[in-house]
Amino acid sequence: MLRDKHKRKTSHVVLVTSDAVDSGVKQFRISSRLLWILICVLCILIGILIGYIAYEERIWSAMDRRSDIQEQQISTLQEANEKLRAEKLNLESEMADQEKTIQILSETINQHTKTIQELQGILDKQSTPTEFPLSGSAAMETVDEGDEKICIFTAAVGKTVTATAAGTVVEAEEDEEYGYRIVVDHGNGYMTVYRNGSGPLVRLGDSVYVGTALYEIKKKHEKLGYQIMKDGVYINPEEMLSISG
Repeated sequence: MLRDKHKRKTSHVVLVTSDAVDSGVKQFRISSRLLWILICVLCILIGILIGYIAYEERIWSAMDRRSDIQEQQISTLQEANEKLRAEKLNLESEMADQEKTIQILSETINQHTKTIQELQGILDKQSTPTEFPLSGSAAMETVDEGDEKICIFTAAVGKTVTATAAGTVVEAEEDEEYGYRIVVDHGNGYMTVYRNGSGPLVRLGDSVYVGTALYEIKKKHEKLGYQIMKDGVYINPEEMLSISG
């Protein structure tokens, strides 16, 4: 009865020996439970090893495929990067060319603007009555006839009455006091009036320029009456003549 109350404990002994003469026998006592655990672990390791051997080719094949895909993705990204870099360089080159073109156009426009301003200045000067109205020297006096200022020149026979600025003849008719009257519109608010007894050398509608002959001074018609209007108001011609010195 006492023998039944106690469970039997079974243990296993592992003997380790050596070929050496002086070596003894070593004993390792292992319980059944530990032995079963070791056997199970060993079986699991053997199973893993068998599984690895069985699926090794598939594992490496999958890894190779993954590596190929990654290499292909890297190659695609590198190609895209190179393409973007080339496009960037092209854009920078185009922008540099555009900037150069814009600079050239800007310089051309500035040059044209300067030329236009210079031409406009020449035209303005040519259309402003500042020149002397005779081809030679002459005596001059300024007469104030109410609201009208008039310069009276006494010139030698054979001299020429000339236009003091560019413009258009808007009047060429007889004058009660001087004989004939020529009016030139200079297109900028200025108008000049020339009075002389000699026959006019221009007609209504003619274009005249600085130095264009309007009369030829003849005997008994040595007097020239010269007037300037600005925006319909008579001004002193002597003041305009003083501008040209």
